[in-house]
Amino acid sequence: MQRLALFDLDNTLIDLDAAFLLWAEEFAEEHRLSRKAVDHLVKLDRNGLPHRELFFTKVRERFKLSASAADLWAAYRRRMPHLVECRPEVIAALTELRASGWRVGIVTNGTADNQLGKIQRTGLADAVDGYALSGVEGIRKPDVGLFEIAAKRCGMSLIGGGWMVGDHPVADIGGGHAADLHTIWINHGIWPDHEHSPDHTVTDVIHAVDLLRDTGE
Repeated sequence: MQRLALFDLDNTLIDLDAAFLLWAEEFAEEHRLSRKAVDHLVKLDRNGLPHRELFFTKVRERFKLSASAADLWAAYRRRMPHLVECRPEVIAALTELRASGWRVGIVTNGTADNQLGKIQRTGLADAVDGYALSGVEGIRKPDVGLFEIAAKRCGMSLIGGGWMVGDHPVADIGGGHAADLHTIWINHGIWPDHEHSPDHTVTDVIHAVDLLRDTGE
């Protein structure tokens, strides 16, 4: 099997939940909302709404804000790349993986400005060989097409196989299986009822990189 490793971005390479909490606290302070508002924002986020536009529509209605949902969402996208962080040890692990002969890519859903901003500001753009963003390409995981683009950006093809690492059971694990990739699931909680099981389960992306290095030896 070729040494191709594709990684999800949010809550895989970066801790989006931690950044979201920072954003929620800033948002509540800016709009003079209570601590309970922060808790509500976090709960609403974790309910897994299909799109941020719907999220901000509900936020606007709940707190009776004058700004439009579109403006609130745009402000969120501008701010979030400044709040996310990629741990230095994650950057180092990806760098070492590439140095050992692996091609490393990112495949992520999300708007172009938000996701590209995260990749560039965290230093991940220089730590990988390529990336594919749904907001740029017009297709979303688990569509195999986005995985194909990511592999191509890394100078490879899905025909040779490889690995997908991510936290989402459908977008990452299901999509990885559809793309004929082996999968590693980043477990942040309980595995939901889903038809595809990962090849490996870890609790941190560093452990996933360790597994990849072991398989490549």
